[in-house]
Amino acid sequence: MIVLGLTGPSGAGKGALARAFAEHGVPSLDTDAIYHELLIPPSPCLEALVEAFGSGILAENGELDRRALAALVFAKDASPALQQTLNRITHRFILDETRARLRRYGEEGKFAVLVDAPLLYESGFDGECHRVIAVIAPRDLRLARIMERDSIDADAAAARFRAQKADDFYTARADFVVCNDGDTDALRCAAECILAKLREEMP
Repeated sequence: MIVLGLTGPSGAGKGALARAFAEHGVPSLDTDAIYHELLIPPSPCLEALVEAFGSGILAENGELDRRALAALVFAKDASPALQQTLNRITHRFILDETRARLRRYGEEGKFAVLVDAPLLYESGFDGECHRVIAVIAPRDLRLARIMERDSIDADAAAARFRAQKADDFYTARADFVVCNDGDTDALRCAAECILAKLREEMP
């Protein structure tokens, strides 16, 4: 089974490309969604976060207070070590669960599976992928998508945009680069072309 890493900046439209691959029978694993599932109490991942950052990151109902955690880790005067600790904990749990689900897909005989991971390179999981696909998009379109998706204004979206890495961070190490300008047919064509190339490479 071919493991395809899918990455790109926020608002590039990775989910749209994943849906195009799904039309060709290729399932995807969304690591953000996996992370959210892993935090549902009782949760070893949540317990590890509380041990590292304290009970102040918990809401009254015992679930993770994402705003509290973000305020602690991403504050302007926060130590970079805090973000490193967060990534070390979350990546371990997310990747373990991702590997388990990939094994199940392999047992089902899937030809390929997409792993949608915004932090694909940072987590090191690109080293476990047979090929990497990077999705990019025009700046204005990305901003509009972020505003609509997260229900935020233009200033907040622009702030998130500035915090993102440049496109070449994603594309330089990718085997395939797809520009998602909102053309659904073009995405379907890109998915079909990538899969055709992969099948040609199969022994």
